[in-house]
Amino acid sequence: MSDTSIKTVKIELTVILGKTTMPVNQLLRMGRGAVIELETLDNDEVEIQANNIAIAKADVIVQGDRIGIQITEKLKAAEVSY
Repeated sequence: MSDTSIKTVKIELTVILGKTTMPVNQLLRMGRGAVIELETLDNDEVEIQANNIAIAKADVIVQGDRIGIQITEKLKAAEVSY
């Protein structure tokens, strides 16, 4: 099998910064630039998902005007829900 086949696999990565619950009517009233408060603290770990499956936890790293993540824990297959 060729190396090029693995290079064509598409994976959507998502970083979940936090979650919140709000009524739909409140969401519809929000305009551009609105701030949504999340039920998380600034030092809480974030969740990394690959194709909507949790694969790791990470810390948010801010360096100047750039934001990144540093993986702190890879989730085991038993912890990943398929």
